[in-house]
Amino acid sequence: MDTFAEYLTTIENTEHRTRLEAVLAWVAAKYPGFGTRIAWNQPMFTDHDTFIIGFSVSKQHLLIAPEVAGINHFSDAIVQAGYDHTKGLLRIRWDRPIDYSLLEKIIEYNILDKAECQTFWRK
Repeated sequence: MDTFAEYLTTIENTEHRTRLEAVLAWVAAKYPGFGTRIAWNQPMFTDHDTFIIGFSVSKQHLLIAPEVAGINHFSDAIVQAGYDHTKGLLRIRWDRPIDYSLLEKIIEYNILDKAECQTFWRK
């Protein structure tokens, strides 16, 4: 989590910062073998140096980036959870609870789908 400390200080809204910090801590505890980095101004988790999931904040949402394949694979589940998404981002309004079960499924999907991936992003 030290990797994310400086990034977290840039989030002015205390509630948003605390919530993102909790999500990042959950991922780090659940997947202790993941690498961590800040890239493209967002905290990211990697597995064997390939991107697994990234996070960022906006005024209205916690943004989760599992790549387009992750969004496509879980599009229906994302909507059923009460969230919306773009082509590459899952958006959770700050007043909505985090569905950690869905987040875990997305992460597990990326781990398995990218097990043999030798690049940072899918090709």
